[in-house]
Amino acid sequence: MDTFNTRGTGSERPRPHVVLLASPSAGHQIPLAELARRLVEHHGFAVTLVTFANFPLPAHVVASCIPPATVATAVLPAVDMDDVPAHEWHDIIQVFVQLVRRSLPNLRDLLRRIHATAGPLAAFVPDIFCSEALLVAGDVGVPGYFFLPSNLNWLALERRFVELHRGLPPGEYRDFPEDVEFAEGVSLHRTELPVVFRNSNSLDFQRLLVSSRRYLLADGFLVNTFDEMEPALVEAFKVAAEQGTFPPVFATGPLIRPSKQEPDVDDRHCLCLEWLDRQPIGSVVYVSFSTLGGLSLEQTTEVAAGLEGSGQRFLWVVRMPNLALPAAADGDPLALLPEGFLERTAARGLAVTAWTPQVRVLSHPATAAFLSHCGWNSTLESVQSGVPMVTLPMDADQTMNAAILEEKLGMALRPSAREDGIVGREEIATAVKELLVEGERRRDARRRAGEMQQAAVSAWLPEGSSCHALEEVATNWKTACDTKTQS
Repeated sequence: MDTFNTRGTGSERPRPHVVLLASPSAGHQIPLAELARRLVEHHGFAVTLVTFANFPLPAHVVASCIPPATVATAVLPAVDMDDVPAHEWHDIIQVFVQLVRRSLPNLRDLLRRIHATAGPLAAFVPDIFCSEALLVAGDVGVPGYFFLPSNLNWLALERRFVELHRGLPPGEYRDFPEDVEFAEGVSLHRTELPVVFRNSNSLDFQRLLVSSRRYLLADGFLVNTFDEMEPALVEAFKVAAEQGTFPPVFATGPLIRPSKQEPDVDDRHCLCLEWLDRQPIGSVVYVSFSTLGGLSLEQTTEVAAGLEGSGQRFLWVVRMPNLALPAAADGDPLALLPEGFLERTAARGLAVTAWTPQVRVLSHPATAAFLSHCGWNSTLESVQSGVPMVTLPMDADQTMNAAILEEKLGMALRPSAREDGIVGREEIATAVKELLVEGERRRDARRRAGEMQQAAVSAWLPEGSSCHALEEVATNWKTACDTKTQS
């Protein structure tokens, strides 16, 4: 099969074409699919969403990443990765770097083919994990923008990272200070930064600096956040763009698929919605971590014990722990839960392993709180549903996100971890009870979650900040495309 074939609707008159490139991650493909939909349906572009044949997503995740039929799709051919050293496979980001680098010729051919057969290219937008792909935009003469599925705090951290090393000779690196300031009133302690930024002696730190410096080559950034969520950073990046010290940044989120457009689910998947229908309003904590798993077996055990000890209703999407499984488990995550847990909690809890329509679950009247790893997609879905959170960050930007939710937005509780990094059952049980049982912490968190929900909805109203930001980007692309066509 020709992997460059696209799916989408035809048009008698070619429309300006935007190509989006998504790394092999559900957290990137889901918001990019929603961005594609908005560009097609609200701004009149033709859009192709490009993914990689290498590292296909698990079957239970694929349905949530499929863009609407109005968006064309293309898959870059698989490239040979067999020579990547075994020790490098522990760092999935560096694997992505290799994947993108080896796919550049195929990507370049695809862009030229789309330009020749499907209408003039208006822009190329790789997600930020595919930073080297931005070079292809220059090869084909189109604007190159980065898409950031995380927030402005992450982009501010990357910017600060580059500034920290400005003027240093090659091979010399600096650690971040104890307190890292991003804008007036916006700072994080070094321990709250993603792990990769904490040690200048690590190879990952040094490799990341190469990608971070590449961000300065972009014509702009589309970021999956909205003005009211990070107002100080929105203003700081606006000033930086005006001064010419950083590319323009556009807050164009939250990019969340509307619940009515979530993919159809089968009877197994509907089980959780039917169960929620039978629960009292505001009585359930929804528990879900990364779609790919990631909790250790020990942390999974503590979550189970914490839910049981809380005495509250729960809906738990259980994923395989981040550990080689005992043969007896036979690949079933439920088999690794504490003995008797399912039986003891059957009257007030439901544990499932199937994919769940998370937006619908969070917006269900019975859902009162969300125990989450704080991936940014999940965070925005919780914000848009007005559901306060209990945070249990694991890696990447999640520690930083948890700090923002608790300290800056006031809509989350973060149970403290032990010295070994595990959050104990007592802390989990206490946090769950504080958000489900009437009291001051519950009232404050629900109030703040409600305020952020209203702000998220307002961002996409006709006069909203995100609506205006995407309109400005679309206008810039169309103007540049018209100028190029006429010249």
